[in-house]
Amino acid sequence: QVQLVESGGGLVQAGGSLRLSCVASGSISSINVMGWRRQAPGKQRELVALVQSSGTTNYADSVKGRFTISRDNAKNTVYLQMNSLKPEDTAVYYCGGGRAYPTFWGQGTQVTVSS
Repeated sequence: QVQLVESGGGLVQAGGSLRLSCVASGSISSINVMGWRRQAPGKQRELVALVQSSGTTNYADSVKGRFTISRDNAKNTVYLQMNSLKPEDTAVYYCGGGRAYPTFWGQGTQVTVSS
């Protein structure tokens, strides 16, 4: 079992930045891929970004060039640096981890971007 705890959400004005963090614990040896997804009211869940243990990253088109995912394997932590935030980025952001794809997910952290 893997436990994931997110932090760093909050309220920010459009154009601002936030950095989300997520610490993994438990059976972390099974984690190869970590990532972030988000869920906004009335919208489909969206996979935002993934990072492999090798450092290879993937991003949703909606955040490319604005968000950066990174991980510190020594600290079992994954980060999501979010710049140039837009009101449409408002959502609950969830951290995930898994072997080939995130299958364990945290409880989420709210990000609200005001216009």
